[in-house]
Amino acid sequence: MTLTRRTALAAALLAGSARAQPAWPSRPVTIIVPYAPGGGTDIFARALAEGMREAIGHPVVVENRAGANGVVGAEYVQRSPPDGHMLMVATGAHVINRYAMPAIPFDPVKDFAPVSMLSGYPLVLAAHGGQPYGDIAGLIAAAKARPGGIAFGSTEAATSYAGNSFARQVGIRLIEVPYRGSGPQLNDLVAGHIPLATTSTVAVLQHVASGAVKVLAVTSARRSALLPQVPTMQEAGLAGYEFNGWYGLYGPPGLPPALAARVFAAVQAALAKPAIGQRLAELGADLATLGPTDFAAFLERDNRRWAEAAAAGLITAAN
Repeated sequence: MTLTRRTALAAALLAGSARAQPAWPSRPVTIIVPYAPGGGTDIFARALAEGMREAIGHPVVVENRAGANGVVGAEYVQRSPPDGHMLMVATGAHVINRYAMPAIPFDPVKDFAPVSMLSGYPLVLAAHGGQPYGDIAGLIAAAKARPGGIAFGSTEAATSYAGNSFARQVGIRLIEVPYRGSGPQLNDLVAGHIPLATTSTVAVLQHVASGAVKVLAVTSARRSALLPQVPTMQEAGLAGYEFNGWYGLYGPPGLPPALAARVFAAVQAALAKPAIGQRLAELGADLATLGPTDFAAFLERDNRRWAEAAAAGLITAAN
């Protein structure tokens, strides 16, 4: 389906649902990003907000509420009225947190209303541009020569898992340095305060272009179209290594299904806009929207995956 037809279909769905339901929105819509400004999730959410603002004809603002690997912002949304005016864009770490943290004050699957799966994206293992190693083999050799370990920056459960599972598989020690978001994480990587980081393609691209950062490998099974010269972890010798991140849009629990469908129609209209879709594609996002029902089924499958990983000892709760 062409972008023009997709745009027309999404607009028709949005208009039809609006005629059947009470007015929405009746005031500005807020999208919470539960991470610090400047990171991949923040960049994606702001592009989505711009497209939704044009689609619904009302203000859509992005608010950052970082802390506790995304739990602070998520809890704020979970306690908000389910009227469609408070939403959240989060990564797959939202689901993993229950297994990667000692305790969280909500069930990340049952205590939120799934609105839309937005996009998938590969993660990357990136190094400061001045590091002597430029590939995975060089990093492994450097780490084995430093028994104290080499530090890597993470931002939430997904990037933590990606880095630690890599280290376990190749038999090296990496010291994890947690950050509140990929903005401050990338700032420290660019400045040379940390030598490594696991992060999203969206967050790292501008720093790769400047030469401040070099990407050693991508975590997906296929190379990134935006970094075609960078090998996958599997190509670098890690058999079976594959890990992909994703963005999803949520509402508070109790969001009526009809209203969730209307918000999803606005999302479709936003992402069907050529300028928005192109901008996100240039940032490495692989748009793959799912509606509320399909996204809910995806979340159940993802939750089972991480439950099994935790039971197998592949995820440990942070202290």
